[in-house]
Amino acid sequence: MPEITPEITLVEAIPQALAYEMQHDKDVVVLGEDVGANGGVFRATAGLHERFGSERVMDTPLAESMIGGMSVGMATQGMKPVAEFQFMGFIYPAVNQIVCHAARMRNRTRGRLSCPIVYRAPYGGGIHAPEHHSESTEAMFAHIPGLRVVIPSSPARAYGLLLAAIRNPDPVIFLEPKRIYRLVKQEVPDNGEALPLDKCFVLREGSDITLVTWGAMTHETQQAADQLAHQGIQADIIDVATVKPLDIDTILNSVEKTGRCVIIQEAARTCSVGAEIAAQIGEKAFDYLQAPLRRVSGYDTVMPYYKLEKQYMPSVKRILNAAHELMEY
Repeated sequence: MPEITPEITLVEAIPQALAYEMQHDKDVVVLGEDVGANGGVFRATAGLHERFGSERVMDTPLAESMIGGMSVGMATQGMKPVAEFQFMGFIYPAVNQIVCHAARMRNRTRGRLSCPIVYRAPYGGGIHAPEHHSESTEAMFAHIPGLRVVIPSSPARAYGLLLAAIRNPDPVIFLEPKRIYRLVKQEVPDNGEALPLDKCFVLREGSDITLVTWGAMTHETQQAADQLAHQGIQADIIDVATVKPLDIDTILNSVEKTGRCVIIQEAARTCSVGAEIAAQIGEKAFDYLQAPLRRVSGYDTVMPYYKLEKQYMPSVKRILNAAHELMEY
């Protein structure tokens, strides 16, 4: 009888990947606020402290700057820290350490030192939390040379991409969409197989329109594609996954095939990753477009509280409206 792989959620895939890598690489350590005995605010490090002990799963003070800087020191001395910030909205005190030191270390030392760090943070809205708990500011980090920015959209991709991020010799910002932490389950074999960084994933193939998205918005995008299919409109769905460096070739190949593109993101509209994707399509695939690009995004406001949060988040209806506009252009 073949071994049955249990289905797990995204938030369960994270500690599964961490445990695998910690078991096979003694240099990997986990640190952050409440990641140890409590297993993290979302339970994303549950069971690691009991299995690997307090020297490899370390609770830190409520000091994000210290978490960011201590990770740089560890990484330059041969360790592979995986540092958790409880929410993306709390990462900003560590920006100096991340931007001025982690991202620049390889260049500053002309390759003598590198920073194999994974900075993890739950990110995005959809759980009715206060404003500092609902950030989607991936574009800020994508703008920084020397940083990778990775955003998984499913349990299997969370497992494979986190393994790849830990094994990468340079710093990775690994953003986990908390709205989908427990939304779906998948079989995720604990086999240590990493997924490629810096590559988009084609989740669905179609010939009429390209839908480009990442993170939690892949789920609304897939629902929209299902409805479009019932209407005779076949959509390519591109999950960007690594928003920096951007695999623009996969996106361009799709746009050249379909001639129409909608970019769907939860983040605010201005100066966003979606804006960068639109710019590159305009520069490199303009002649293939049969209709203007469309962006479906959050708004240029702070994430509103509670009931208004649903109005801020891109919906299936908004995606469908944009797609229909392009098909009718």
